[in-house]
Amino acid sequence: MQTYVALLRGINVGGAHMLPMKDLKLLFEQLGCVDVKTYIQSGNVVFRTADANAGRLATRLTAAVANARGFEPRVLILTHGELKRAAAGNPFPEAADNPASVHLSFLAEPAKNADLQSLHALKSATERFVLKDRVLYLHTPDGLGRSKLAARAERLLGVAATARNWRTVTTLLEMASQ
Repeated sequence: MQTYVALLRGINVGGAHMLPMKDLKLLFEQLGCVDVKTYIQSGNVVFRTADANAGRLATRLTAAVANARGFEPRVLILTHGELKRAAAGNPFPEAADNPASVHLSFLAEPAKNADLQSLHALKSATERFVLKDRVLYLHTPDGLGRSKLAARAERLLGVAATARNWRTVTTLLEMASQ
């Protein structure tokens, strides 16, 4: 059995696409996942399964939510090792003191055609970002909600992504390590 972390995008946001975590946990268990644990209400799930094909598992989970709730969330599945490497690769040490100021956007695939020039043009004087493999590290000391870069990053990267703040990333890593 391998440990995975599922990141569901766009659930329980602004009263739309509501999916209680107890129901989400049950969906995972119905698909044969074990040791299923959720973290906060935004679609973070740590689990173990014998299924070694993360893409197939994401498709099955999306279909299960669609059948149960009538909407299809984007599901990104990371192995424990992938999450660990992403956390270890964080280039912004200030995340330890201000975890809400650093976000990791996990990409569905490498951003081969990212518009880096436009990303740089959008960032404010205080913002920084680093794109490594399938992760965009974003430091927004003035707040993510005020960031034009954060608002347009996914489109400029040209690939699907879902972001988590540093506190969520480290909590999920701790849960996956247990």
